This record gives sequence, C-alpha cells and structure tokens, in this order.
Amino acid sequence: MASTASEIIAFMVSISGWVLVSSTLPTDYWKVSTIDGTVITTATYWANLWKMCVTDSTGVSNCKDFPSMLALDGYIQACRGLMIAAVSLGFFGSIFALFGMKCTKVGGSDKAKAKIACLAGIVFILSGLCSMTGCSLYANKITTEFFDPLFVEQKYELGAALFIGWAGASLCIIGGVIFCFSISDNNKAPRMGYTYNGATSIMSSRTKYHGGEDFKTTNPSKQFDKNAYV
Repeated sequence: MASTASEIIAFMVSISGWVLVSSTLPTDYWKVSTIDGTVITTATYWANLWKMCVTDSTGVSNCKDFPSMLALDGYIQACRGLMIAAVSLGFFGSIFALFGMKCTKVGGSDKAKAKIACLAGIVFILSGLCSMTGCSLYANKITTEFFDPLFVEQKYELGAALFIGWAGASLCIIGGVIFCFSISDNNKAPRMGYTYNGATSIMSSRTKYHGGEDFKTTNPSKQFDKNAYV
C-alpha cells in the first residue's frame, strides 16, 4: 500500500513538473528589460526563444521573429533543443509511468511493472535535467551580459519563464527519484515461509477404517494362545 501511494505521489509531482516545463516554451518573458523615461514614455523590451518584442506605454507590442535558425546565437539554439527534449522525455515518461504503476491493470507482473516504473523515473530525471540545463544556460547568458561593463547593448534581466522552468525541472527530478526508489520497495515484499514438521509415522497417518471405526492393530501373540498347538 505504501509503495502504491508513493507511486501516485511521484506521478502527480512528475506530471505537474512536465506541465510547467511545457508551458515555458510559449511563455513570452524569458528575458525582460524596462526603460523608464518620463511619465509618458515607457517601453518594455522582452524576448523568448522564438521572437523579440517591445511594448510601449499604450500596451501595443511590436515583435520581430528570429529570421533564421542557423543565424541564431548558439545559446538560443541549445536552449531550444534542450527544452524540446525535456518536453518529449516528459511525455514518454508519463506513458511509462502509467504502465509501471501498481494501480493500473497493464504492464504485466509486479516485477515487470517495477522495472517500467524505474524506467519512467529515469526518463523524468533526464527531462528535469534537460530543462534545468536549458534555463540555466539562458540565465547565465543574461547575467553575464548584465554584469559586463564592456557590453553596451540592451541589457536584460531574468524573466518569469526561467523560474517556471526551474520549478518544473525540480518537480520532474523529485518525481523521478521517487519512482526509482519504488522498485526497492517492491523487492522487499514478504515471502511465504515453510516450516518442517518432521516425518510422521505410518500408523498415525491412518484415520478411520470401515464406516468411521478406528483402525486398530491386534497383537499377533493374543490371537493364538499356547493351547492352539496342543
């Protein structure tokens, strides 16, 4: 029962993390920068993995999609690949988890389901690591440019999508670790014990003879007395 409850908790945590990681791809604010002038002129610059935009004080946004994937910076290409890999691994991990959980009717025997659940945990851990690496790589580029005194272009700060990605990656890793530990709980299942009672005699194994009467042996010495041979 405890192993089943831990698998359900791991599944819910991992799926929640996968949903958060998936939501970072269309999120706008991967990096953001605000320029305040007078009360009237205020512009907000923000960018994600797919486009770069600017929003004025009236709320009108002008966006420019990245023209070519080959012309992008290396860190953006790496972040795209890592985040897409994290979403794909999370999808396959959720399928493996459904087959490996004890509360489902598919997956085979308990031993086979334990191995599938452990595989789901490993896949979720890899998904979390991919998301963590992608968000950290993007954040490292932002902080490096922000604290570089020789960098004269527009400087940005960390956006909300990075924190969502880190949270989702942490949940995926935690859920995957719980799935991996569930296989050790399955190996501790109690086994049936057999006790040896010793050999029983042939006479004690006989129960009844002819219509419920007890079978009794007679002493051959009492059947023939000494006068029988006279």
